[in-house]
Amino acid sequence: MTPPVIHADSLSKRYRRGALQQTTLLRDHLSRALKSPLSVFRRPKHETFWALKDVSLDVREGEVLGLIGRNGAGKTTLLKILSRITRPTQGWAEIHGRVGSLLEVGTGFHPELTGRENTFLSGAILGMSRSEIARKFDEIVAFAELEKFIDTPVKHYSSGMYVRLAFAVAAHLEPEILLVDEVLAVGDINFQKKCLGKMGDVARAGRTVVLISHSMAAINALCSRCIILDKGSVEFDGSTGEATARYYAESLDATDGADLSTRPRKGNGKARFTSISVQPLDSAGRPLDIAYPGCDLSIDVELNCTSDFAPANLAIIFYDSAGYRVIDTNTAQKGEFVSLQAGQTAKANFLLHEVLLRPGKYLVGLWLGRQIMEVIDHIEHAATLDLIEGEESSQYAIVFPGVYLCRFEQNISVIQPSLSEGARL
Repeated sequence: MTPPVIHADSLSKRYRRGALQQTTLLRDHLSRALKSPLSVFRRPKHETFWALKDVSLDVREGEVLGLIGRNGAGKTTLLKILSRITRPTQGWAEIHGRVGSLLEVGTGFHPELTGRENTFLSGAILGMSRSEIARKFDEIVAFAELEKFIDTPVKHYSSGMYVRLAFAVAAHLEPEILLVDEVLAVGDINFQKKCLGKMGDVARAGRTVVLISHSMAAINALCSRCIILDKGSVEFDGSTGEATARYYAESLDATDGADLSTRPRKGNGKARFTSISVQPLDSAGRPLDIAYPGCDLSIDVELNCTSDFAPANLAIIFYDSAGYRVIDTNTAQKGEFVSLQAGQTAKANFLLHEVLLRPGKYLVGLWLGRQIMEVIDHIEHAATLDLIEGEESSQYAIVFPGVYLCRFEQNISVIQPSLSEGARL
């Protein structure tokens, strides 16, 4: 068996919780000493926590390893240590080969420089030589689809153009070991597919890859082995299929209940989803105790606005146990958008007709935003749906994979802070 190209032994990283002391000027120390003489002899107390604790792993040449876990599990900390950005508090790691890190797209971009100049600047920061960047320049620009704007300052780029160029530069590194942290979810859907294909090419070229992603579809498509991290420790290390199934099972257990205040989420917080309810219905609109393939689903969502935001799209997304989107419905499909002011509450009802999904467990996600320009609130695992196979579902046994846009109706109302009745948007 070939020796590992990455070997980590008992890696641990401890951080101090809370803000660091703001000043170390002599006059401030003297002032505190005069106010409280005994404070000079007291050692300051700082609360610490372990972001990573006793993590050991081996990664062999040509292996594609996935790292999954909840936010704060220690995934990024581990990659930063392996990238030599952060020193471990305890333990050590050996890496054999040239390392490339895709930890944050857009590193080194300057808004006043053109796309061409930023390509050379960012490539140099990522470890590419000038001749290597020049050799790949046309390929990078073609991948980003920015031929017409490459000599325009990036401050005039849209957010989508910016991240496309940033990822294109990072994706054309040619290291022996590639460390990737959640950079596949950039750009629009078509560009995300291109990113996933590029990472697949890297994996098939025999290079060693360590990938962090919250997309179980990407993990299943790319990784041959997967590690689940939880609270800084390795919870599971094994096959990708078993790891993603286990991770989803834990996520399903964690999403019981309608209250969304404590759920992991992303977004700028201008509005926040507060509750969700999923009710199966029969063809006559009567409530059912269980959901079966082909039944209707009534989904009620409530969100509170803390800061005014421009008209945004509200989406409800269903994921299967492998992490693939199987239903994606949103207000833009009906030509409507949600626009709220601070203090208002919105209630949305989606009625999905004849949901043709296989029996099994599904996760329901919520998203509010404006394409890639702004994510206001995003909860990937907001609710759980169990579809039970029965006599009524026999005619829906065959379901083709892919995003299924079911027929649906929507009704959105907004409640003013001082009013009890809402007005239809």
